[in-house]
Amino acid sequence: MKQHLGALALLVADYDQAIAWYTRVMNFELIEDTRLDEEKRWVVLAPRGSSETRLLLARASNEEQRASIGHQAGGRVFLLLNTDDFWRDYERMKAAGCTFCEEPREEAYGSVVVFQDLYGNKWDLLQRK
Repeated sequence: MKQHLGALALLVADYDQAIAWYTRVMNFELIEDTRLDEEKRWVVLAPRGSSETRLLLARASNEEQRASIGHQAGGRVFLLLNTDDFWRDYERMKAAGCTFCEEPREEAYGSVVVFQDLYGNKWDLLQRK
């Protein structure tokens, strides 16, 4: 049996704002943007070169969901973005205006830095050894 995570749903306040940020700052590819009804769209993004896991942008549709935007992991790092060139991606993201929570550091497992997306969700940018 073979399984993999196809997509992770990420609550956002606005589809277009989120698409712009993830494609400009994180250099993600817009894979699909299909209107489902007057308010809902199926918006899928992925890191360039990724072939399996996708990010599904889910626009918050009620107060409970809106309150969770940016806090889907309770303040902890929520997602880990693996890269094959840490310093290339760190410098590109920094130049694009990404907010980093710390200075890059070397750990036993690789190079890592915590950053925030446009809503405050924490991510790791990680190049494993």
